[in-house]
Amino acid sequence: MTDTVASQVPLVEYLVLGDKPHLVAQECTSCGARFFDRRNACAKCFATDFRQVDIATTGVVRTFTIVAYAAPGIPVPFVSAVIDCEGTSVRANLIEVPADPEHVSTGMNVELATYSLGVDDNGAEAIGFGFRPVAA
Repeated sequence: MTDTVASQVPLVEYLVLGDKPHLVAQECTSCGARFFDRRNACAKCFATDFRQVDIATTGVVRTFTIVAYAAPGIPVPFVSAVIDCEGTSVRANLIEVPADPEHVSTGMNVELATYSLGVDDNGAEAIGFGFRPVAA
Protein backbone atom coordinates (compact mmCIF):
# COMPACT_ATOMS: atom_id res chain seq x y z
CA MET A 1 0.00 0.00 0.00
CA THR A 2 1.36 3.44 -0.89
CA ASP A 3 0.74 6.61 1.05
CA THR A 4 -1.21 9.12 -1.00
CA VAL A 5 -2.48 12.52 -0.06
CA ALA A 6 -6.20 12.86 -0.78
CA SER A 7 -6.13 16.64 -0.90
CA GLN A 8 -4.19 19.69 0.11
CA VAL A 9 -5.81 22.29 2.33
CA PRO A 10 -4.31 25.77 2.78
CA LEU A 11 -3.80 26.80 6.41
CA VAL A 12 -5.36 30.21 5.66
CA GLU A 13 -8.09 31.15 3.19
CA TYR A 14 -5.89 33.69 1.42
CA LEU A 15 -3.27 31.10 0.35
CA VAL A 16 -3.97 29.80 -3.16
CA LEU A 17 -2.34 26.45 -3.92
CA GLY A 18 -1.60 24.90 -7.31
CA ASP A 19 1.17 25.20 -9.86
CA LYS A 20 1.95 28.78 -8.78
CA PRO A 21 1.07 29.24 -5.10
CA HIS A 22 0.31 32.83 -4.15
CA LEU A 23 -1.59 34.98 -1.68
CA VAL A 24 -4.76 36.93 -2.42
CA ALA A 25 -6.04 40.00 -0.61
CA GLN A 26 -9.30 41.90 -0.46
CA GLU A 27 -8.66 45.35 -1.95
CA CYS A 28 -10.97 48.27 -1.21
CA THR A 29 -12.29 49.59 -4.53
CA SER A 30 -12.47 53.09 -3.05
CA CYS A 31 -9.05 53.65 -1.45
CA GLY A 32 -6.98 50.59 -2.44
CA ALA A 33 -6.29 49.39 1.11
CA ARG A 34 -5.62 45.64 1.21
CA PHE A 35 -6.66 43.10 3.83
CA PHE A 36 -6.07 39.37 4.12
CA ASP A 37 -9.21 38.60 6.08
CA ARG A 38 -12.87 39.03 5.19
CA ARG A 39 -14.15 42.56 5.67
CA ASN A 40 -17.58 44.13 5.85
CA ALA A 41 -16.07 47.60 5.57
CA CYS A 42 -12.67 49.10 4.88
CA ALA A 43 -10.74 49.96 8.05
CA LYS A 44 -9.19 52.94 6.25
CA CYS A 45 -12.12 54.66 4.48
CA PHE A 46 -15.20 52.65 5.59
CA ALA A 47 -16.23 51.79 2.01
CA THR A 48 -17.91 48.41 1.57
CA ASP A 49 -16.85 47.24 -1.91
CA PHE A 50 -13.83 44.99 -2.35
CA ARG A 51 -12.18 43.04 -5.15
CA GLN A 52 -9.80 40.11 -4.85
CA VAL A 53 -6.22 40.80 -5.98
CA ASP A 54 -3.18 38.57 -6.30
CA ILE A 55 -0.19 39.54 -4.17
CA ALA A 56 3.38 39.47 -5.52
CA THR A 57 5.25 36.30 -4.56
CA THR A 58 8.52 38.15 -3.96
CA GLY A 59 9.26 40.90 -1.50
CA VAL A 60 11.65 42.63 0.85
CA VAL A 61 11.96 42.16 4.63
CA ARG A 62 10.95 45.48 6.23
CA THR A 63 11.19 44.39 9.87
CA PHE A 64 11.67 41.16 11.78
CA THR A 65 12.08 39.65 15.20
CA ILE A 66 13.69 36.44 16.32
CA VAL A 67 11.20 34.59 18.51
CA ALA A 68 12.92 32.74 21.35
CA TYR A 69 9.89 31.80 23.48
CA ALA A 70 6.65 30.31 22.15
CA ALA A 71 3.76 28.11 23.18
CA PRO A 72 4.61 24.53 24.14
CA GLY A 73 5.32 22.39 21.08
CA ILE A 74 6.36 25.31 18.85
CA PRO A 75 10.02 24.96 17.87
CA VAL A 76 12.14 28.02 18.63
CA PRO A 77 13.93 30.08 17.60
CA PHE A 78 12.14 31.23 14.46
CA VAL A 79 11.95 34.49 12.53
CA SER A 80 8.71 36.43 12.31
CA ALA A 81 8.78 39.22 9.73
CA VAL A 82 6.85 41.84 7.83
CA ILE A 83 7.45 41.52 4.11
CA ASP A 84 6.75 44.29 1.59
CA CYS A 85 5.34 42.53 -1.48
CA GLU A 86 5.20 45.37 -4.00
CA GLY A 87 3.34 47.67 -1.61
CA THR A 88 1.35 45.06 0.32
CA SER A 89 2.57 44.21 3.82
CA VAL A 90 2.51 40.50 4.61
CA ARG A 91 3.18 39.09 8.08
CA ALA A 92 4.88 35.71 7.85
CA ASN A 93 7.69 33.60 9.17
CA LEU A 94 10.98 33.39 7.35
CA ILE A 95 11.86 29.79 6.53
CA GLU A 96 14.91 27.96 5.23
CA VAL A 97 17.22 30.43 6.99
CA PRO A 98 18.96 30.24 10.39
CA ALA A 99 17.16 32.35 12.99
CA ASP A 100 20.01 34.72 13.80
CA PRO A 101 21.00 38.27 12.83
CA GLU A 102 23.96 36.99 10.81
CA HIS A 103 21.55 35.41 8.30
CA VAL A 104 18.52 37.72 8.45
CA SER A 105 18.39 41.46 7.81
CA THR A 106 16.04 44.23 6.79
CA GLY A 107 16.19 44.81 3.06
CA MET A 108 16.65 41.08 2.44
CA ASN A 109 14.96 39.79 -0.75
CA VAL A 110 12.60 36.88 -0.17
CA GLU A 111 10.09 34.73 -2.05
CA LEU A 112 6.91 32.93 -1.07
CA ALA A 113 7.29 29.22 -0.29
CA THR A 114 4.78 26.61 0.83
CA TYR A 115 5.36 23.59 3.03
CA SER A 116 3.48 20.68 4.54
CA LEU A 117 2.23 21.00 8.09
CA GLY A 118 1.13 17.36 8.23
CA VAL A 119 -1.53 14.95 7.06
CA ASP A 120 -4.70 14.15 9.00
CA ASP A 121 -6.36 10.73 9.40
CA ASN A 122 -8.43 11.32 6.25
CA GLY A 123 -5.37 12.03 4.10
CA ALA A 124 -5.82 15.79 3.90
CA GLU A 125 -2.49 17.60 3.93
CA ALA A 126 -2.37 21.03 5.59
CA ILE A 127 -0.20 23.51 3.69
CA GLY A 128 1.37 26.58 5.27
CA PHE A 129 3.43 29.39 3.81
CA GLY A 130 6.44 31.46 4.67
CA PHE A 131 9.10 33.42 2.87
CA ARG A 132 12.61 32.16 2.11
CA PRO A 133 15.68 34.11 1.04
CA VAL A 134 16.08 34.57 -2.70
CA ALA A 135 19.29 32.91 -3.87
CA ALA A 136 21.81 35.55 -4.88
